[in-house]
Order: sequence, then C-alpha cells, then structure tokens
Amino acid sequence: MTTSTRTRTFSALALAGALGLSLAGCGGSDDAAGTTASSSSSSMSSSSSTSSSPSESMSSSSTMAAGTPVGAGCADYAAQVPSGAGSVEGMAQANVTTAASNNPLLTQLVAAVSGKLNPQVNLVDTLNGGEFTVFAPVDSAFAALPADVVATLKTPEGAATLSSVLTYHVVAGKMTPEQLIQAGAVPTVQGKTVQVAGTPEAMTVNGSAKVICGNVQTSNATVYLLDSVLMPPA
Repeated sequence: MTTSTRTRTFSALALAGALGLSLAGCGGSDDAAGTTASSSSSSMSSSSSTSSSPSESMSSSSTMAAGTPVGAGCADYAAQVPSGAGSVEGMAQANVTTAASNNPLLTQLVAAVSGKLNPQVNLVDTLNGGEFTVFAPVDSAFAALPADVVATLKTPEGAATLSSVLTYHVVAGKMTPEQLIQAGAVPTVQGKTVQVAGTPEAMTVNGSAKVICGNVQTSNATVYLLDSVLMPPA
C-alpha cells in the first residue's frame, strides 16, 4: 500500500490556529520532504501487511466495527456536531483524512498529518490507502503540548520525530473496542505498542490518555477520539 508515488493533495486544511501552526520557518528541501514522507509510507505499509494477530483477525470482525460509538464523551460530541460532514454519520461516509478534516474537534491533528505543521510530514495518501484504527487527539490535547515541543516538531530536524509521534497513533486494521481491550498491548505502525485497558465505555490508552468517544467509523478506519497526545517510548 505504499503511496509515495501518488500526488499528495489535501485541500481545505488551513487549520493551524490553536497551536499557531504557521508554515513560516517550516522549510526544508523538496528532497528531504520526499524522503520523510516516503519513509513514513513505507513503514505504515509494512506494518499493515505484517502486523500480528490483532490485525490479522480483522477480516472476520469488519462488521463488528460498524457498531455504535461508545464513550463518556459521545453525547457531548453528538451535541457539538449533531449533523453534517463532521458528525458521526457524516464521518462514516468519507475516508479517514477527509472525515477528520470535516470534524471541528480534530483541526490540529489534520494539520499535523497533512503537511501544515511540518511540510516534510504528509501522511494523507498513506492513511487513505488501507484500513486502520486511529487514536485521534482532539484539539485541546494538542493545545496542552509544551510550546517548545511544538516549535521543534515544526522544524526540518523535527520531521522524523513528528512522523514517529503520528504513526504511534495508528494501528493496522479496523479494531473494535472489545478487540483493543482484549489485546491489551496493541502494535502500532510506528513499531512500538500502545496499552489499551478499561471497558468499551471507559477506555484508556497508555494508562493516562482517555478515549472521549470511540468506535467512530469512517469508510476505511475506526477512530478513537483521545484527550491526550501519545508519545512513543524511547
């Protein structure tokens, strides 16, 4: 599912306000941008095709993944986005990056994966090229990051770190809450595992990050809205 040769386009995503995600100073050569994006795509493609048992069982559970969103924050999410492309029903009609771009809670994540935070990191084609489970930090989670961390991620030198952080939020295959909790340790396309615990209505990731609303469907992914940004272990 390598998509490094496909043209990366992701319009209508100038959504970098809350973190001051200006493109100024985010430069880097075209060669560097291509190398980083290609590396990210290759890593995700490899994980998707070789991931271990939780993802290999997806073919038999794809229907299960189409269930109702669960979580303490689902009612608030539905109240904030009751209809339209960013609602639960609207997101189910689009691929994951388009669905996220329509969701007003995910503007900073969209900016990060589409090259708006760092032009050298654009994972749009890759995320749209297969089936995934995505832990999606909401805007308030990105706003809680230290300013110096965000500044570093915007630099050419920070591109590899940003790519690592983003791919740490992605699991190959669509997984239901029950599957995630049963697996416990879930391998990400970044290479490290995340630890999922709790119940479908009260899931945690890596102990402290809480799932606001999970099992939200897009045409190619199952999304879990998170209240924190996950940082991969060293």
